[in-house]
Amino acid sequence: LRRFFEFRDFAHFIDVYLAVTALVSTSEDVHLLTYEVAREMATEQRIRYAELTCTPFTSVRPDLADAGMPIEAYTEAIEDARVGAERDFGIVLRWIYDIPGEFGVPAADATLGFALDHRVDALVGFGLGGPEIGVPRPQFEPHFAAARAAGLHSVPHAGETTGPETVWDALRVLGAERIGHGTSAAQDPALLAHLAETGVPLEVCPSSNVATRAVASLEEHPLREFVAAGVTVTINSDDPPMFGTTLNQEYAVAAGLLGLDASGVADLARAAVTASFADEPTRARVLSEIDAHLGAHESPARPADGR
Repeated sequence: LRRFFEFRDFAHFIDVYLAVTALVSTSEDVHLLTYEVAREMATEQRIRYAELTCTPFTSVRPDLADAGMPIEAYTEAIEDARVGAERDFGIVLRWIYDIPGEFGVPAADATLGFALDHRVDALVGFGLGGPEIGVPRPQFEPHFAAARAAGLHSVPHAGETTGPETVWDALRVLGAERIGHGTSAAQDPALLAHLAETGVPLEVCPSSNVATRAVASLEEHPLREFVAAGVTVTINSDDPPMFGTTLNQEYAVAAGLLGLDASGVADLARAAVTASFADEPTRARVLSEIDAHLGAHESPARPADGR
């Protein structure tokens, strides 16, 4: 089983990803998976707030006859799981609907329809994933324009397996407010300067990038270059089960690459909260918890009698 998840390249990862997601075939599957992901994040990783990327197209499959589930069943499943997880574990979940780029404009049309015509309360963003090679970003301009006009945030992947021009397209054409991965931005000093000046964050996923061979090794990951250039970065886990990682592990990886102590890790967490689309009360609460946790971590131990 472990070898099944050893990817030769990004294209092989996509093949395995589609094979795995095909097993999630009913609304009951979607509900169980969503609830259990939330439970694990809340109880084992102590995550308080998460914006989870969903790809409803691969569950609904409007391109195939007699396949998939109705979009209404899909949205009911994720929303019921979200509400239940917040009630049971205190975790707040928000959704980003993701276009699977390998299915082209028809998938973008469908995903936009899911987002606008069947919108759920917790939907905050509109994204684009899948392969970048052979999937130019400008073809999705009208979809992102419509999503932004409806109040959704633009969060496409770009520069994961292609050059910095893809990141430029995401910024200029798709109106990106955050960039998924953005790994190749390190190759373009002008792009790094632009990202630093505008504050558009890069969602960095170190273990994912190594697993898909987007970068050769953790030591060669451009995270350090991003930070040195003043680019805002957030630490992310991408598809945790596919890469055998967790968000906590990715923070540990980032801390090792950047030489961070607890205070530095807390700064990364604060950057993630600031870059999120959470409402202000949620942001304030999570930031307060980060500060309290850091304060407890840094406070010297006291004798049992309090002296």
